[in-house]
Amino acid sequence: MIPKTCKRLAEVDFPIAEVSRHSAREKSIRHGHPSTLHLWWARRPLAACRAMLLGLLLPDPCDEDCPEDFRAEARSLLGGSMLPWKAPGGDEMSLRASLLSFIAEFANWDNSANEKFLETARGLVKAAHPEETPLVVDPFAGGGSIPLEALRVGCEAFASDLNPVACLILKVMLEDIPRHGPGLADELRRVGAEIKKQAEKELAEFYPKDPDGATPIAYLWARTVRCESPKCGAEIPLMRSFWLCKKKSRKRALRCKVIRPKGKPPRVEFEVFEPKNDSEVHGGTVTRAKATCLCCGTVLPPERVRTQLSEQRGGADVVFDGKGRRTGGALMTAVVTLHTVKRGRGYREASGRDYLAIWEAQKRLRLICGEWEGNGEGRASPIPDELISRNELRRISVPLYGMETWGDIFSARQKLALVSLVKHVRDRSHTQEEACQDMLALVVDRCADYWSSLCSWHLTGEKVNHTFGRQALGMVWDYCEVFPYSGSSGNYDGALEWGIKAVVAWVGSAPGQIQAADAAKHPLPDETADVWFTDPPYYDAVPYAHLSDFFYVWLQRALSSSSQGPSREGATPKDCEIVVDRPHGLSTSKKDVDHYERGMGSAFAEGRRILLSDGIGSVVFAHKTTEGWESLLTGMITGGWTITGSWPVATEMGARLNARDTASLATSVHLVCRPRPEDAPVGDWTDVLRELPPRVADWMERLQGEGVRGADLVFACIGPALEIFSRYRKVETAEGDEVKLAVYLEKVWEVVGRAALEQVLGTAEAVARNGAAGAVEEDARLTALFLWTLQATEAGNGKKSRSSSSSSSSDGDDEEADAGGGRKSGGFSLVFDVVRRFAQPLGIDLPKWEGRVIETQKGVVRLMAVSERSKQLFGGDGAEAVADWIEEDPARGLQGVLFPELEEPKTPQVRGRRGRGKARKAAAIPGDVEMKKELEATTLDRVHAAMLLQAGGQANALRQLIKAEADRGPDFLRLANALSALYPMGSEEKRLLDAMLLAVPR
Repeated sequence: MIPKTCKRLAEVDFPIAEVSRHSAREKSIRHGHPSTLHLWWARRPLAACRAMLLGLLLPDPCDEDCPEDFRAEARSLLGGSMLPWKAPGGDEMSLRASLLSFIAEFANWDNSANEKFLETARGLVKAAHPEETPLVVDPFAGGGSIPLEALRVGCEAFASDLNPVACLILKVMLEDIPRHGPGLADELRRVGAEIKKQAEKELAEFYPKDPDGATPIAYLWARTVRCESPKCGAEIPLMRSFWLCKKKSRKRALRCKVIRPKGKPPRVEFEVFEPKNDSEVHGGTVTRAKATCLCCGTVLPPERVRTQLSEQRGGADVVFDGKGRRTGGALMTAVVTLHTVKRGRGYREASGRDYLAIWEAQKRLRLICGEWEGNGEGRASPIPDELISRNELRRISVPLYGMETWGDIFSARQKLALVSLVKHVRDRSHTQEEACQDMLALVVDRCADYWSSLCSWHLTGEKVNHTFGRQALGMVWDYCEVFPYSGSSGNYDGALEWGIKAVVAWVGSAPGQIQAADAAKHPLPDETADVWFTDPPYYDAVPYAHLSDFFYVWLQRALSSSSQGPSREGATPKDCEIVVDRPHGLSTSKKDVDHYERGMGSAFAEGRRILLSDGIGSVVFAHKTTEGWESLLTGMITGGWTITGSWPVATEMGARLNARDTASLATSVHLVCRPRPEDAPVGDWTDVLRELPPRVADWMERLQGEGVRGADLVFACIGPALEIFSRYRKVETAEGDEVKLAVYLEKVWEVVGRAALEQVLGTAEAVARNGAAGAVEEDARLTALFLWTLQATEAGNGKKSRSSSSSSSSDGDDEEADAGGGRKSGGFSLVFDVVRRFAQPLGIDLPKWEGRVIETQKGVVRLMAVSERSKQLFGGDGAEAVADWIEEDPARGLQGVLFPELEEPKTPQVRGRRGRGKARKAAAIPGDVEMKKELEATTLDRVHAAMLLQAGGQANALRQLIKAEADRGPDFLRLANALSALYPMGSEEKRLLDAMLLAVPR
């Protein structure tokens, strides 16, 4: 066995760049990937889990306590010719390099089922643990990435989770598929085909074909409200866009026509047309829950939109009179069709036949519900009537629009299709293998994900977007309803086939062990696990239990063993879930920060209890808030762990929705940890602070060499910093006072901030004169740190940085949009707490720069775009007038004309090209001497002024300004060059700076 004193490979080195590249790429791999079985939120890439597991399991061959037998066996396994990884040499360093090379190559999804790689990985694990197969335990198993990879490399796996939806996913992945193998796929094909045949026949009348033989594959709907103008009363279709298809080679859109019948409210009719240019297409009727009437232009405020939709229980259904005539509710805007002869998708207007089918579906659904009410004692309703919790309105805002139950999220015909599918799956519970039943239940959930009224239409892909485009359930104004048994996206065949592909792709292994359990009360006995590896909940980032109720209500009905129908089991467990629910007026949740820290402390203590004395642990974390990090680390330290390694792996795609608007982390930090000895010493605060700066500096240099940047780099530095702090039982000052973790983390942020500033702004001369953090004024330091933190980690996609424009990309969720309401578009955004953590220890007074360089709103700090500062810096006359000033007398410089609103009336007049002789108006502010002093131009102001001169084409004034600034000193050009390196590629600021710097004399 590996001696307790021997370091594992993950504690000394890790192939960050290669594993990051494979992890990020894996997000775009679909066919056969286990993640396609069922949606689970924040699922870790298999590549990162596979690589980290090997790093935890294998000893470092350079460690003096590494068993010689392992070195010999590893050389044999890794040696040979024509290897896809680096072959080992005769020394230990070469063997370590070979192991790391193998781990990097094995992280590639293309090699994950390769027999040569599998045999080598399992052989290495066996060589490291010759006496007994190692047990890997994950108490927050969720989507199952970690235990699945444990089985792949030849370990035993014990996976548990509190959530029943996660437990079913784990059972299928870790028990059913390994136990039944390819035979399960054959059974799924047979039973799945039977279900389709019966369900398709049962639903045929509700999805009629067109008279010309075309098959409708999707129906596009808009929820509606009534205009409340006294002179109007028209129906307002809530539409984000009137586009139907935006392919370059083929564009289709809707054109509206207002009909004004005498004595009746006006109405809108739609027709499909082919626009010649984008200006022909209407821009939509709803923005941030405000609806604009197409007939009279009246704007309905959000509260009235919510009220009207609440009266319609969300507005997904059509309202008919007794004769089947539509009188309100959802409006069918278009139908997407496929023709056996014509190529491509067709678009047509809705017809009476389309509405008749909806009316018939509603009647059939009422009949089903009536039968249940008459005979359904002790059974749950066939339509999910469980209430949607209001404790998570931040992420699940649909109750604000009247969707009180989970059934309200689906239209009547969608409910009918799902009820039919559930019935056919449940009816086979006594005749089929349990594994097949489990798989079919996952197929039901996948269908529900694509058959809800929260699905939108993809304009370029011409396909349906699924419900969970992000980790939330927000309002979708105009939704897409698919034909469940067509050949298009989102259909039953696709859901079944994704599951079959995952079964076929799985490599052979023994089954794992699954158990529903609370991580804070683990069922395993003491000293059982060799590796405790987990990806815990991310503070308040994902409300797993609340979101998973969407699926659980259908699983209850599909997996009932009773021939009388499903029994009611309620919603998923929530009270014990270790997350933070953000408080709001309607919430009754008690899951606050203390709840999270207590729960994490208990879970980590349990992990320490079940781990062998020579075992090792790893914790993955990728939350972007400092509160989340502090709470997790507090739990780890109070749970008795010490950090021994920290590796950031780029696991996210920069194009994902939440990355477009914020500096979201692209990396997941894998903290390697060991149980802290009971006799750990007390640390000296002075010694800890002395060791911190060189440790952080070395780690920053290493990570930057691996392409880690910005916020990812900041949080990745927390790990090695914690290695110093967590090795002690506690840390005390010279006076005997215990140093809390929060105090230490403030020092970590200060050290990281100073190191970053020294890199981007400091020079030997500036450091000697003022220290790295004092080389330039506060606003320049703030701007540099802001942009440095926004830099993006390279994840194999060639993008070194990204803009974090604050423009909204919300998919119709007005609650998210409202959170940014009133915020100007442009500039760059960071969470306030991240900015505060940097600013305070570096002497940056944030309120001083509010409205001048930054704007803070609702917990987000926005670095203002340079274009916004034009009037502030130059006054109402703008850069052109200032250019005249400089050209008339270059010696006067720029200082005397910046912030003209604070100039005294006797300020020298600026004669502009337009209207020479006209004095520049000066808005003197009496008594504002102190403010004027504070607003004296800084180096950053002068750089921004030069950029604005560049933008205005004032070449002569710009050259004279640059010459004057060069005579003043090096700070102007040093800052300009630094900012040029920091601004995101493609940003307007980057373009202006680079063009301005071309004017600098060489």
